[in-house]
Amino acid sequence: MNDARLPEDDGAAFIAAARSNDAAQFALITERYRRELQVHCYRMLANYEDAQDLTQETFLRVWSKRESFKGHATLRTWLYRIATNACLDFLDKRNDRIPVPAELPGAGSEVHYLQPYPDRMLPEDPQESVVARETIELAFVVAVQHLPPRQRAVFVLRDVLGWPAPKVADALELTVASVTSALRRARVTMREQLPGRRLDWRSPATHELSDDERGVVKSYMDAHERNDLDGLMALLRDDLRFAMLPDPGTLVVTAKDAVDGWVSGGLFQRGYDDWRCVPTTVNLMPAAVLYRRTPDDPEYRLFTMAVLHIVDGRIAELTGFDVTDKPWLGLPATL
Repeated sequence: MNDARLPEDDGAAFIAAARSNDAAQFALITERYRRELQVHCYRMLANYEDAQDLTQETFLRVWSKRESFKGHATLRTWLYRIATNACLDFLDKRNDRIPVPAELPGAGSEVHYLQPYPDRMLPEDPQESVVARETIELAFVVAVQHLPPRQRAVFVLRDVLGWPAPKVADALELTVASVTSALRRARVTMREQLPGRRLDWRSPATHELSDDERGVVKSYMDAHERNDLDGLMALLRDDLRFAMLPDPGTLVVTAKDAVDGWVSGGLFQRGYDDWRCVPTTVNLMPAAVLYRRTPDDPEYRLFTMAVLHIVDGRIAELTGFDVTDKPWLGLPATL
């Protein structure tokens, strides 16, 4: 994070607004940080609605603590400190915000509260977007959830945001030695959770989808609209990892098991055989939005979203989300 990207007088302007109790000016100054703070909360919590709530909680805390900001650190640093601690307070109270063992033996764990993050709500600054993809993708966000909360905070602040250890220690009221130890343990866990993935998160990463990814999404949508089970199967790696969220117990780790489950659930049979699909992206990943029309309905209605991780032209991970009650995704309800 480069603090110089925003106006250098933000801190002074914030102090002036705080001293004069100028709520309008306060809102004007802090609002420009909303999107990046919300992404930060999402990385901590893996849930878009929680991230929205905690970002708002952050602004409430900022207003109540406004007179304590003296400008010794940048305003952005102070805001991130408050947001991080708001997330930690939330996690301390929510026992349901941890991964749970998968019902399938040997399949690891599931994060039932995981939600997709709409790309339209990501920070607009291109420098932020350059590093965002590999630290906003679903697998990364899920891996972070396997870290204990304070270890998670240390990892995000140090390895994602690039804060020096003393700065993290000050934000979390820890010693530098504690921060160093927590980071070392966090990196081990992240390597275990993301085997074979690129792990240098502070280096520039690809932002745009590749032609390969776009082609696979198109083929995936075409197969659905044609009710082509063989075509759909051909797009999947044998070791596909599939889950349908937020439903528990849906995780499978082979393409055959995934397809068998879809077929037994009625895929491409009456009532599930009239589809229209729309390409999109969430978490800077390729995705397809599926609309279904039943025999007694003249319209195609929003049904699910399939978020795809594509490796060498085939789908390695498919995470399905029920998106029927997610207006924040900005998807039309019908086609």
